Amino acid sequence: MNGAADVRFFPSSDGDLAYLDTGSGDPVVLLHSGYVDHRFWHRQIPALAAEYRVIAPDVRGHGSSANASRPFRWADDLAELLRRLDAGPAVLVGLSMGGVIATDTVLEHPELVRAVVTCGAATGDFRYTDCWHKGLQDEYARTLGAGDIEGWADVFLRGVAGEHRAVADLDPDIPRRLREMALRTISKHTPGEPDWHVPVTGSWPRVPKIDVPVLAINGGLEPADLLAAADRLAREVPNGRAEVVEGVGHYPNLEKPEVFNALLLDFLRAL
Repeated sequence: MNGAADVRFFPSSDGDLAYLDTGSGDPVVLLHSGYVDHRFWHRQIPALAAEYRVIAPDVRGHGSSANASRPFRWADDLAELLRRLDAGPAVLVGLSMGGVIATDTVLEHPELVRAVVTCGAATGDFRYTDCWHKGLQDEYARTLGAGDIEGWADVFLRGVAGEHRAVADLDPDIPRRLREMALRTISKHTPGEPDWHVPVTGSWPRVPKIDVPVLAINGGLEPADLLAAADRLAREVPNGRAEVVEGVGHYPNLEKPEVFNALLLDFLRAL
């Protein structure tokens, strides 16, 4: 796939933000999950760039992008990038945190969005309710507070594997790549620094007003409450549907890239 030499920067209103811009055609934006960067999509970028213009940013505070120094919203950062590149309306494809960015953006900047694909996400209003995820969040906080970055990375990878699998059950290339990206991102930050991100709230009541096609792709091993939220999103928009990739967890694009890519390309070609 494209390497670091293809990463570009644009001067946002609060520091330089990195992005990959490759291929040609209708724009498709790939929005990665938390703690990683645009390389998260290494199994999707070549497949999509054969037919589309692929824009894959490093979200603020991740990868090569600047940290925040004042309050910001993910959707506004993305809108600023798309306007700078004259790349709207675009199809937004996001996983986990990236899925929330996609739904935030279609709600806050609908003129810039042609369609939405969410994975491992619904809207920013969704919160895990099961004890396993709450325990994981406590471990994130404990290890970071203690400055145990390697321990934090171990917890992060356990979250990738999910409640019913071990990290060793994954293709070894997946945790290797994720660990490298996550350690790079977390090293950009210091314990106790301000969290300047301002969430978009009150999204569920606005979901029925989303008037672009929406596809929710989720791994079959995701928690029941997340799968239910994704189904709700697909059901409440005028033109939505949900697909499940069986036998995988939070990252279907990495665990079953051929299946994921086929679902995504079929959706894009039908627009």
